[in-house]
Amino acid sequence: MLRVRIALIVVIALSAGAGLAYGTYNYLQQAPVRTVEVPTRTVVVAAADLSLGTALRRSDLRVVNWPAANVPEGAFGRIEDLEGRGLISSMVRNEVILDAKLASKEAGAGLPPIIPAGMRALSVRVNEVIGVAGYVLPGSRVDVVATASPSDHRVDTTSKVVLANVQVLTAGTRLEKEGDGKPTSVNVVTLLVTPEQAERLALASTEGKIQLALRNPLDDGVPQTPGIRPPVLLGTSSVAPRARLVARRVEPAPMAIPLPPPPATVEIIRGDKRELEVVR
Repeated sequence: MLRVRIALIVVIALSAGAGLAYGTYNYLQQAPVRTVEVPTRTVVVAAADLSLGTALRRSDLRVVNWPAANVPEGAFGRIEDLEGRGLISSMVRNEVILDAKLASKEAGAGLPPIIPAGMRALSVRVNEVIGVAGYVLPGSRVDVVATASPSDHRVDTTSKVVLANVQVLTAGTRLEKEGDGKPTSVNVVTLLVTPEQAERLALASTEGKIQLALRNPLDDGVPQTPGIRPPVLLGTSSVAPRARLVARRVEPAPMAIPLPPPPATVEIIRGDKRELEVVR
């Protein structure tokens, strides 16, 4: 008897649910449909992913309808107005082309339009070691360490950070780094520098050797290092070059401290090569 009652309750519940669903479906089918027309405008968007420095072609662009009330400022309505102009930032597919992301019509495409006013792009030759094992990529921040000697004596050779927090514009001929972040071997790295920094970098690469030190992009500090020479590095002298005073810092003139005499050296001639060796 109990089973009959349970079965009867289940049948009644299913029937009620089916009837309610059927009635709701009929109501929605007979309800009037309102059509709302939104005014639109034609807007030019990217037809594919576009990299930094690309010269826009007709095949890179397409036109879509966009709500007229929400058209971004600086958008274009015709493809003809964009042909030949260069991108100063990368874009993704279906992104609206804005005037702020384009170089001027006279600037062309490629690297030159990317260089901000007052800055310069200077290229230096690197190898796998100087390029931090291929991890110096476009957009990276680096310090430039120069090793040179103000005289012909080996003991005067000094390594020092000559440029800090410099942006890498290109690695080889690529303006953008790969999405996977894997190291890439390149022969030339182009750095974004001021004219004064360009002079320092050119002199450092000509008079000595340079090394790139990769840094965290969130670290914007400028190191104040005194540099280091072979006697200090090898422990034969504890005197290092004095660090430069930080700008806008007023301090009394330091007292003159007599420097210890240079260590004794012996000149060794091997064929047509001459070397100075420190006698310990």
